[in-house]
Amino acid sequence: MELDFITKLNQQWTDIYYLLHYKHKDNISHQAIRLMQHIEKRGEATIGALAEYLSVSHNTASEHTKRLIQKGFAAKRRSHQDERKVFVFLTQEGRDVLEQHTQLDKEKLKQIIERMSTSDKDLLEQAFQLLSKEAKQWQS
Repeated sequence: MELDFITKLNQQWTDIYYLLHYKHKDNISHQAIRLMQHIEKRGEATIGALAEYLSVSHNTASEHTKRLIQKGFAAKRRSHQDERKVFVFLTQEGRDVLEQHTQLDKEKLKQIIERMSTSDKDLLEQAFQLLSKEAKQWQS
């Protein structure tokens, strides 16, 4: 029963993303997108935190970060409290690229939602809020 539910949920999720994602304009790796997501969710991150998140060496995370900086998607800044610490953060261009690669196309979504009843919109919002809340609690 649970496995069947999970299989259906995953299939519906991939259908939604496949049908409603933006057309990708940038050639960027999946690992780079994952790094950018981690930075975006945290506001900033150290190379060490990025390496740990991806389960790669510090040097590998540093190389990925260097490529993001060269493309203008990220930048570095030193900590005000500890000059030895360097934080990576997303530039506006990086945030825009991340949105294009991870979010649903706002225009496509708007057209679909406009066709939905108010009660269906409320139900959809509640379902996503519940799943988001549970995911955040599970991660903690």
